[in-house]
Amino acid sequence: MFFENIAAKPQRDGGYSKKKQSMKLINEKRISMLKTLENGEHKNDEYTHQIFVELSKNFITPFDREDVHSLATSLDDIADYIYNSSRKILHYNIVEMDDYMKDMAETNHKAIKALANAVTKLRNMKNVSLIKQECVAINSLENAADETLDNAIIHLFSDMSQNPIQVIKLKDIYEDLEVISDKCEDAADIIETILIKYA
Repeated sequence: MFFENIAAKPQRDGGYSKKKQSMKLINEKRISMLKTLENGEHKNDEYTHQIFVELSKNFITPFDREDVHSLATSLDDIADYIYNSSRKILHYNIVEMDDYMKDMAETNHKAIKALANAVTKLRNMKNVSLIKQECVAINSLENAADETLDNAIIHLFSDMSQNPIQVIKLKDIYEDLEVISDKCEDAADIIETILIKYA
């Protein structure tokens, strides 16, 4: 999974020079992966901007212009938070993702997959019940991410041995990862609004 590769930990396989070389290679891979993600995020920004430009022109849209604008904005927000959380994992020097991060990353992966399915099915309104199922699944996944965040914060503040700076870093990453699921739910809510208007 992408987030795990960003936070990859070197193998403990020998002397100092091997560890140093391994860490250097892993760090290069992490930076390369983050650059790929950054390029994708910039491309997504361009697509979103193009949608806004097209909306400002006088042409017929399949849905209300405001709904198209809101959905595009929500999808762009998801890409932004994926990039931001990945960047923080790298820049905060998180060398190994904990179970809370892995759980939220997996939950977000499922929510994004469900959202992609729902958006694809919007092309024709023959699949309304399937679109609704995807939206319900996204809402459930967002609730699961909320619960994981709550547990992560409780655990974080109950461990008195933690370095305060590390606590701040982890809390920041946890919250960004959880926001991804919030943004997925926002997009699902917009899709449900479109269904009410047009289905």
